[in-house]
Amino acid sequence: MNDRETAFVIVTGMSGAGRSTAAKALEDLGWFVIDNLPPGLLFAMAEEAGRVKLAADKVAAVVDVRSLAFTTDLNAAIEELDGRGVAVRVVFLEASDEELVRRFENVRRPHPLQAEGRLVDGIARERGILREVRANADLVIDTSNLNVHELRGKIVAFFGGEDRPGLRVNVVSFGYKYGLPVDADLVVDCRFLPNPHWVPELRPLNGLDASVRDYVLNQSGAKELLDAYEEVVGIIAAGYTREGKSYATLAVGCTGGKHRSVAMAEQLGGRLRDRGGMEVQVSHRDVGRE
Repeated sequence: MNDRETAFVIVTGMSGAGRSTAAKALEDLGWFVIDNLPPGLLFAMAEEAGRVKLAADKVAAVVDVRSLAFTTDLNAAIEELDGRGVAVRVVFLEASDEELVRRFENVRRPHPLQAEGRLVDGIARERGILREVRANADLVIDTSNLNVHELRGKIVAFFGGEDRPGLRVNVVSFGYKYGLPVDADLVVDCRFLPNPHWVPELRPLNGLDASVRDYVLNQSGAKELLDAYEEVVGIIAAGYTREGKSYATLAVGCTGGKHRSVAMAEQLGGRLRDRGGMEVQVSHRDVGRE
């Protein structure tokens, strides 16, 4: 396991956020995956996978927080793998407290850290333990509004073509009234632009419609914002690439996530594709919620 081409992914995050779904998606893509592995055994697993030729160029492990020394053990395992020349990336899955409670109640199972307390106590305890891991993760995916098929689609989009060059960028539009995307690396605010919501003929449409797009892009400041943000993203993308960060989420927000942010996100995504050196996908979190 001394080849920098070796891909080793650690899937972790909140219980109930979709780790098993992510693992199955990786398996379908041809990765060698082992679930519920203690962090202290990560290097031994990687070494054994290489020894017996079990898809040693694509290895993934799903680890959870039930080990009391989780953070220390995980950091030590990553350092050991890195020191042996294995490129490690950490994927962190999370969801809102409300969604996690709903999921646990649906399956009628307690949270693994709940002990004698309430379900929300276990979730809060887990968030505290995972805070540092989340902060250092290469990719954070918020599954609050994703079904299993949509989560699988994200995993396939991120890992389905490891030979593709450059930073992988997800540009997502959102509405501030529904909250910031928790997995956003960068956020741009479009609320200073006039709102098509107050134009009767545009209100029922969204930013994917040509009339809304033209209305938004013709407003004072729209082009200037896109120009400036494109340059900022270019600078940051180059830095991310130098530091080994493979994925970035750019969130573009307006009040309801229906008009301005959608039009601007589409334009930004197109500009970044034309710029080259990045693989860009655009999604719209809150279209259809109004």
